[in-house]
Amino acid sequence: MQQTLPQLSIGPLRLDFPVVQAALSGYSDWPMRIVARRAGAPYALCEVMLDKFLIEVKSSRKNRRFLLVTDEEHPVGGQLMGSEPEQFPAAAMRLVEAGFDVIDINFGCPVPKVVGRCRGGFHLGQPDVALEIVRRVRDAVPEKTPVTVKMRRGIDETPESRDNFYEIFDGAYAAGVAAITVHGRTVRQRYDGPSNWDVLREVKQHAGERVVLGSGDLFTAGHCLEMMRYTGVDGVTVARGAIGNPWIFSEARALAAGGPLPDPPTLHEQRAVIAEHYALADEVFGERRCCATMRKFGIKYARLHPQYQQVRSAFVEVREPGQWREVLDRWYAADLPGCHPPVEEENPVCAALLE
Repeated sequence: MQQTLPQLSIGPLRLDFPVVQAALSGYSDWPMRIVARRAGAPYALCEVMLDKFLIEVKSSRKNRRFLLVTDEEHPVGGQLMGSEPEQFPAAAMRLVEAGFDVIDINFGCPVPKVVGRCRGGFHLGQPDVALEIVRRVRDAVPEKTPVTVKMRRGIDETPESRDNFYEIFDGAYAAGVAAITVHGRTVRQRYDGPSNWDVLREVKQHAGERVVLGSGDLFTAGHCLEMMRYTGVDGVTVARGAIGNPWIFSEARALAAGGPLPDPPTLHEQRAVIAEHYALADEVFGERRCCATMRKFGIKYARLHPQYQQVRSAFVEVREPGQWREVLDRWYAADLPGCHPPVEEENPVCAALLE
């Protein structure tokens, strides 16, 4: 059955589909973003960058990958994280000058070493500082450049954390942000336990016409559409579910159009995309570094292969550039049916909806 999806607008940007690729630390570099866009993602976010790094980084071949934006991927978002409000404006402008169309402020990262350095999710416990950061970034970048925020639903489950969340949430819109992405887990949860879709529904009801994107437990195209239907959010950002599975975007488009879930890509279709991804990474990193960088993607792509364990092991063992071609030649030679990747964590609300 065709699902009527809301139009997704991020400030002046109009996206033709409300399922986008999230910022993924260590993953959503230029090659991954390009592969996602070619697979149907209308928008993608760069992996998060530190304000201090952006201010101090020198232009060089080694560093160009961090700020690389090409014509094909517009619109594209740059995500920014830091601790000191006064450092954010210059860092945000560095992203604008590099060509990023949207500046996204990270108040959601739950990694202990990040939170311990007063970055990411740490700011959810200090609304005054968080909102100062938002105002400084909004004032610094051109008016035409949308500013967005990524949040978790709080530090923890306490009433104080909930109050802080809504103070930042409402204050950020009042300061001029175009959209806010809310992850349904708390910072303390990290990636353990389910994303709370009921909280996301409550947040969207509170937001009214303000643009809210949902995040958390989106591992299949069906999950993406069910989150939008159940919570009412205007769009969703796919994070771990997009690593090694860019087809999730075209599958979501097919389901939203009223069609059945497409068959998973055949091995030849997978081989073509993996080779394309490798070529893009080689262009950016060079053959030596590319090999190591792509290993983590190969492990994820292997989940779509009917002989997952053997193929995963083959990618893990790759040490030389030529070995990538050997893996593809051996394990992707026959055009056999592929598999949909296993769901890492089935959200209980979504599981009930899909029964």
